[in-house]
Amino acid sequence: MPDPENTSSPAPFSFDDSPIARELANLTSRRKALAEVQVDFDGSTRVFTVSNQKGGVGKTTTTVNLAAGLASVGARVLVIDLDPQGNSSTALGIPHSADVASIYDVLIDGEPLAEVIQTSPESENLLCAPSTIHLAGAEIELVSQVAREHRLRTALETYLAENHVDFVFIDCPPSLGLLTINAFTAATEVLIPIQCEYYALEGLSQLLGSVSMIQKHLNPALHLSTILLTMYDGRTRLAQQVADEVRTHFPDRVLTTVIPRSVRVSEAPSFGQTIIAYDGQSAGAVAYREAAVEIARRGRAQNSEEGAP
Repeated sequence: MPDPENTSSPAPFSFDDSPIARELANLTSRRKALAEVQVDFDGSTRVFTVSNQKGGVGKTTTTVNLAAGLASVGARVLVIDLDPQGNSSTALGIPHSADVASIYDVLIDGEPLAEVIQTSPESENLLCAPSTIHLAGAEIELVSQVAREHRLRTALETYLAENHVDFVFIDCPPSLGLLTINAFTAATEVLIPIQCEYYALEGLSQLLGSVSMIQKHLNPALHLSTILLTMYDGRTRLAQQVADEVRTHFPDRVLTTVIPRSVRVSEAPSFGQTIIAYDGQSAGAVAYREAAVEIARRGRAQNSEEGAP
């Protein structure tokens, strides 16, 4: 029976104290912070290959959205689409039908990279060397090419000697073939997206072994610089455990920013857009823009440390 002496009533529900309200307030605060962000670029070019031999981890999504995020804060960014599926090209709104000049022509026929690069309709700072279906046969055709592992590196060095970009992101296939080896040989930094789900670290040791092999035989400057946690669902204990495990193994390489699981991020490519253009105020867009700023500032800090006596 109710206590007749207890006359206190339950505290009224307040929307301001609800989890949704706190989340919206946090998102609003982060949007305001991003609106005031200023990033200075030192004139050097950072070349990333975005790689993970495990499929479905958000590799292409990460490539195009980080590129768009950096372009939104003033960086000039080139995306090289080395995946025969051409998903990066699609997400950036770049035509890549069979008759379009593409990265295939650069690798196989020696065409200058400048001849195949297109500007994304999203931003004049966002460039793309597209992939076409012809790239599917490039693995076999590269076998007989002279300096087959260095074809992309040579083309990129020639391009950068005459054209400035602040960042280059190379989106490569999930397998370790000659296309991926070309990406590793052309880059100085490896960025690995890791999905915050079961088996997240599966295949990572194999990928790190591949990086080590490339360092030893083809590109001593290559190093793992960045790990980005993607598809994060903070409501699950598993996602938190995976994030903690990755941070324990790679404390200096994991970005503070995590990318949440988001329907809007998944929808954007079907409209030929990155999440930055499709819904720039969404949680996914805010997270990718924060990750982009963090990458830019980390690089600047590293360069300052290397230049110190």
